[in-house]
Amino acid sequence: MHIRLYTKTNCPLCEKAKAVLTELQADYSFTIEEIDIYQDDALLEKYQLMIPVIELDGEEIGYGMIEKEMVRKRLRQAQKG
Repeated sequence: MHIRLYTKTNCPLCEKAKAVLTELQADYSFTIEEIDIYQDDALLEKYQLMIPVIELDGEEIGYGMIEKEMVRKRLRQAQKG
């Protein structure tokens, strides 16, 4: 499984989301790709008010205040296939 974490610099919510994902890696096998939206104008336009955004295998599963249990549930579903 692969998670893309769309972030920006100086973003406390982004840091919290990253911490949640790092904790969940202890229970689930997935990679994290962190993407700074300020490096891509299209991403900046798409996500600027939603940051952070978590995308699991190409599907947006959460943004803003990231709830650990919501992400855990989605990871569990994805793992079962």
